Amino acid sequence: MFAVSFEATVIILVALSFDFVNGFHDAANSIATVVSTRVLAPRFAVAWAAFWNFIAFLVFGTAVASTIGKGTIDISQITSREAGLNLILAALIGAIAWDLLTWYYGLPSSSSHALVGGLAGAAVSFNGVGMLEGAGITKTALFIVISPVVGFVISVLLMNLMLLVGQKITLSRRGTLAGTNWLFRKLQLLSAAAYSLGHGANDAQKTMGIIAAVILIDRGASIKDFEITLPIVLAAHSAIALGTLSGGWRIVHTLGSKITKLQPIGGFSAETAAAATLFTTASLGIPVSTTHTITGAIIGVGSTNRFSAVRWGLTGRVLYAWIVTIPGAAAIAAFSYVVLQVAPASMVGVIGLGAAFSWGVFFLIRKRRATQETVFAPPA
Repeated sequence: MFAVSFEATVIILVALSFDFVNGFHDAANSIATVVSTRVLAPRFAVAWAAFWNFIAFLVFGTAVASTIGKGTIDISQITSREAGLNLILAALIGAIAWDLLTWYYGLPSSSSHALVGGLAGAAVSFNGVGMLEGAGITKTALFIVISPVVGFVISVLLMNLMLLVGQKITLSRRGTLAGTNWLFRKLQLLSAAAYSLGHGANDAQKTMGIIAAVILIDRGASIKDFEITLPIVLAAHSAIALGTLSGGWRIVHTLGSKITKLQPIGGFSAETAAAATLFTTASLGIPVSTTHTITGAIIGVGSTNRFSAVRWGLTGRVLYAWIVTIPGAAAIAAFSYVVLQVAPASMVGVIGLGAAFSWGVFFLIRKRRATQETVFAPPA
């Protein structure tokens, strides 16, 4: 489909594996609120999120993909095809390893920043800090702080507005509290769809940028030939949608019930605030963290109720994971690049894919009891 060498094909498969893990890891972002408020059963929630993740390419362009593919590291400095492919593979190994590590501990870290960290670590290991594109790195780093703050502020404003609306509906002549909750449950379907659309627009594009860079390096083409084609778009969106269908249930539990307890009105406000933020950044080509955005929005909703409604101890652990994501993924990627100097990229890629598949099957068999149907079991 991409007309590239065997080595590049293997790395593209690893990139799509990262996209799958991204969807798996970030499924919680899209469905945690609708599952925790019991608007949708988990199996229907992931299907709803996956659909909107997939069709996001019909709404948004590919500006974020270009930022990741050629705005994070200076790929024009890569003069050797082998070194370039090793660099990309090392970056993916760093990002995937970090995603799986944080998923295991149920921490909603950023797949986007794990990828940026992986690219930075591998690039520095290859040719020093001069490989980094200052503007792209700075923009990404700034939005580690900006995106959750924006999500927080919008969610606080929206939550207060929705509380007034809900109060007026409840106290109206024919209004009831049950009727108001019913209304916001239905509205949550729309807000969850909007958030999933923003998630697909942001996160699938990062893999598109990586695949386009792999093709460019493999063909020895100039940076001006960097292009995001339709097959790349379809492959990336399919992978992230399939990952979302698999569901990262540990993180669903953290976002949906551990940080703060959500009601339908709060779930709607958090998702809508996060979606508004993601729509804006995707249009501007800024690769923000969807995880940071929705987490900031959920904290905003919780603090609107009362400051103590947010479990700040857990929130501190989440923030710590955010801070160490880029350097953590960068360190793994830098080490991986050194290893790849003595082992062919294709061999490492094949072994990695095989190991990841085997680990996934083993884990699903051993952890069957923690399925999507039991994460939010109804109270006795």
